[in-house]
Amino acid sequence: MNLFEFQGKELFRKFGIPVPDGFVISSESELDGKQIRWPVAIKSQVLVGGRGKAGGIKFADSLESAKSVAKELFSARLKGLKVRNLLIEGKLNIDKELYISIAIDTSAKQPLIMVSQKGGMDIESVNDSDIYMQHIDPFVGFSQYLATAAAKRLGLGADLSRQFSDLLSNMCKLFEQYDAELVEINPLVITKEGKLMAADAKVSIDQDSLFRHTDIKGSYDDLTDLENEARLKGYSFVELDGTIGVVANGAGLTMATLDTLLLHGLKPRNFLDLGGTDNTDIVKNAFPILLKANPKSIFVNIFGGVTKCDTVAQGIVAAKNEFDISIPLVVRLSGVHEEEGRRILEQNKIHAFPNMADGVKKVAELSK
Repeated sequence: MNLFEFQGKELFRKFGIPVPDGFVISSESELDGKQIRWPVAIKSQVLVGGRGKAGGIKFADSLESAKSVAKELFSARLKGLKVRNLLIEGKLNIDKELYISIAIDTSAKQPLIMVSQKGGMDIESVNDSDIYMQHIDPFVGFSQYLATAAAKRLGLGADLSRQFSDLLSNMCKLFEQYDAELVEINPLVITKEGKLMAADAKVSIDQDSLFRHTDIKGSYDDLTDLENEARLKGYSFVELDGTIGVVANGAGLTMATLDTLLLHGLKPRNFLDLGGTDNTDIVKNAFPILLKANPKSIFVNIFGGVTKCDTVAQGIVAAKNEFDISIPLVVRLSGVHEEEGRRILEQNKIHAFPNMADGVKKVAELSK
């Protein structure tokens, strides 16, 4: 689960990681009566990257200008997401921007420290030669030599190296104690006063560990309206930018379906996982969500085990009749009761195939 910047900075304060003084507002009127040291940075709290480039971070040097900026940001959508909160914090006197993160390296199965002198930009665009990486042995944990080596690569002097060592040690404590998948500071600022300061905070917590962290409040603000509607109805649904509507059962099969469509030059419009079900209504009621995404055609890919093929077929037929589906619809059915399922579909003039390859070829043909 990704945390908002202000939530990440609350954890930073808890672990002694230096951050600017600030507070959160949900309307511009909340600025009245606040003791504020000008100038300030006004930062949109949305769960997307590149806020600055998208106009989501602005500056103000008076109450009047701050209220005007806040009103503007609250009335806008940032990369399709509504801004519900703003973080107001003192503008930093920046001398240099660095990058630091701790993330799970799934290949090595160890936490990985990454630092770079090129902070303040997308780390993906920085050359590998400009990034220092060092694994943390989980049986050893944080060691002083890790901080010393990283500080040397960052070119830090004695005083800043001591600050950096404390900061990295505290980041490691946060990472471990909160079951984090990522703790990132970009940029990590060196101020003109010679202090290290976390100008941003990106923290991602393992979703399955949240029962241990009752102080963390989840948010679904990073979901589109349609994704949130699907979540409330119990479906795993992600909007994409293609034209082929996808329904499958099981996350692995759904991902394989997306990959296969892409290999055939087709772009999926969504990810929709039915999960394991033997309920006709669950199948049928997935289609109104899918249709709201306005696909040009639909491909249903089912490998029946718990999900029986004849049940799926009945749900698809019910959806076609009830929701007047007129766009091309192709179904792959394989597994328990597959022959009966395909018979039901073919009787209702729905293209049905026993394997995915033939189904995808038919979708490609109908999508031309």
